[in-house]
Amino acid sequence: MGTVIDSHFLALTAIVTIGYQLAFFVVTALFKFDKVTDFAGSTNFIILAVLTLVLKGTWHYRQVLLTAFVVIWGLRLALFLLTRILQWGEDRRFDEMRGNLGKLAVFWIFQAVWVWTVSLPVTVVNASDRNPSVDAALIAGSIMWLIGLTSEALADQQKLTFKNSPTNRGKWCNIGLWKYTRHPNYFGEIILWWGIFVAASPVLYGAEWLVILGPIFLTLLLLFVSGIPLLEDSADKKYGNVAEYREYKRVTSPLIPLPPAVYRSLPSWFKTVFLFEFPFYSRSLPQDGLVW
Repeated sequence: MGTVIDSHFLALTAIVTIGYQLAFFVVTALFKFDKVTDFAGSTNFIILAVLTLVLKGTWHYRQVLLTAFVVIWGLRLALFLLTRILQWGEDRRFDEMRGNLGKLAVFWIFQAVWVWTVSLPVTVVNASDRNPSVDAALIAGSIMWLIGLTSEALADQQKLTFKNSPTNRGKWCNIGLWKYTRHPNYFGEIILWWGIFVAASPVLYGAEWLVILGPIFLTLLLLFVSGIPLLEDSADKKYGNVAEYREYKRVTSPLIPLPPAVYRSLPSWFKTVFLFEFPFYSRSLPQDGLVW
């Protein structure tokens, strides 16, 4: 099938994303029902990937593979997050938003921007007529995606199992992958989307390389805005006076998995520059005796 609205499906995917997120925003605002928030975000990725693949209709190997990557990731994440919120009963992120329509609207606008921007590599590949053969970039990107998906899925399940155990009530998760990084799920998500970009790169030409903004936006979002900073702040306020937690934070990498003994021995400047151990990650942590 031919071009729809524009040659790269950018306007089409923007309109679909705005409409889809607006529908869920209305449900949330009218019924104070926020259990479908993450489900709306994850499934929006699937809709954009499948829609652009079908509309273009060329069914190139790379297009089908990258679309499958998004569908697999999106379905797993959507079902996991929906199951988790149904178990927990409420999403605490919305405690201050439920009665504030303005704040709620800003959240949903931001979610729409997130979906559209991060989807850019797949959107542009699915709109392209170029069909390079299997190459090193496709193989490397696929491996990165597999590592990322496995890390994210395993980390999510490990933490859910840990939190569901009565014996771990009031404790922070430090088992499995969480022993080597404080945010293994975010590490996985960043790696898999950079993998999709790498796999898409041989198709890109000229201004199409701007789709690198997708994984860059995701990385910056998780490092500086709604990912790691919020969770670090919450954990520090809850466990900051517990010596074992302070030690865990001191010897555990914030994002990139490393053995605690290795991370402990690295100089502070190296941790900040290369491992993203930014000072504001500990702004809510009591500073007495804290040595990085």
